[in-house]
Amino acid sequence: MRLNPWLLPSLLPSRVGGLGRVGDAVTVRFRDPECIREGFGQPAGEPPVLRGRHHAPGHPRLPPRPRQRRRNRLPAQRREAAGYVLAPGNTRKRVRVYGTTRKDALATLTENISASNRGFPIPSAQGSVAAYLAYWLENVAVHHLRENTHTRYTTCVHRYLIPGLGKKKLTKLTAKDVRTWLNRLRTTCQCCTRGIDARRDQPRCCAIGQCCHKALSPLTLTYIHSVLKSALEHAVYEEEIPRNVARNVRTGTPRPRRFEPLTAEEARQFLTTAQGHRLHALFELALHTGLRKGELLGLHWEDLDPGSGTAAIRRTLQRTSAGGLTTLPTKTRASERRIALPTRCIQSLKLHHEQQKTEREAAGTTWQRDGRVFTTAQGRPPPHPLPRAQALDRHPAAGTRSRTRRHQPWSSQRRSPAGPRSAGLLIY
Repeated sequence: MRLNPWLLPSLLPSRVGGLGRVGDAVTVRFRDPECIREGFGQPAGEPPVLRGRHHAPGHPRLPPRPRQRRRNRLPAQRREAAGYVLAPGNTRKRVRVYGTTRKDALATLTENISASNRGFPIPSAQGSVAAYLAYWLENVAVHHLRENTHTRYTTCVHRYLIPGLGKKKLTKLTAKDVRTWLNRLRTTCQCCTRGIDARRDQPRCCAIGQCCHKALSPLTLTYIHSVLKSALEHAVYEEEIPRNVARNVRTGTPRPRRFEPLTAEEARQFLTTAQGHRLHALFELALHTGLRKGELLGLHWEDLDPGSGTAAIRRTLQRTSAGGLTTLPTKTRASERRIALPTRCIQSLKLHHEQQKTEREAAGTTWQRDGRVFTTAQGRPPPHPLPRAQALDRHPAAGTRSRTRRHQPWSSQRRSPAGPRSAGLLIY
């Protein structure tokens, strides 16, 4: 097999100095498939089929191939600019920006390069806010939050954040979008939006056309905003977005609810009425120290030091959806502390210890030995939250005001002519 001389024009560029342009080169179509596998060969005596202006006399000629329109060609009103900017991972990436004019495209590219020179990488997130929130809950928040906190975050995300902002692109989210959504959420009736009244056996407001205007409280709005800020802050750490736009939105400081604690006289009457209750020491310790419910129920006998009259707060008892009642460390390291116990509390705890010995002997092998101070008659942790004590039902003054301010002992209350005001009562 020898090289056909008719193929030589097709192997040359169309113009001198061209960089691989073959627009004017001939196109060869081989008739024998074997020749294609062997190379640019042609059997001797077989004329090639030529197309275009390279036509030899005496050989068949095909009409010129129609010029195909270039795909992905920008419209006449759109201009493109490209350059290298900083990407996540301290690398460089070539980006393309567009504009209606050359000036607009160049301005956009200059802005991106300027941000890159200041150390801000180009955003890499391409998904929506809903997709990133789902990723954040499943892969980040679950390892840094307690189970109950993670459950509240999940409810907040699926109930408020995803329906309101989920469809927006993460990189396109602005502070104006967050502010508009919060203002709309502030005035929206949750009973109508979530269908609360429609799920009742006997609808009484929104489902029958009488809107109750049940809006979210300022405290709930602040909590929702804080969840969004936490998620976007982690997106900044992962270099998905350049800044946290939720930090530029202020929701205001919500005013806490007013609590009316028990007076000293009401506290004395309550303790006198609950004198015969098996958890009388718990009630007295709650009134005098203002400990949290979980901290009270998490006390062990090894945490108490009757000699020095102190108690060490090291753990809490919480109810989780997966493990039920679970003993956990305190919420923060600052919550691990040692408090002074009043003399009355020490005496009540000694009587409670003797009573617990009697209950342990009566329970026998069914007693659960874990060293807790406050337990049921079988040695198990008491139900949490605590049930309303019978003493509250017999004491109208204390029973009607059982939900009072927490974490404040008598010594920190404002004194009045009638004596020190009591701390918050932790009984529900």
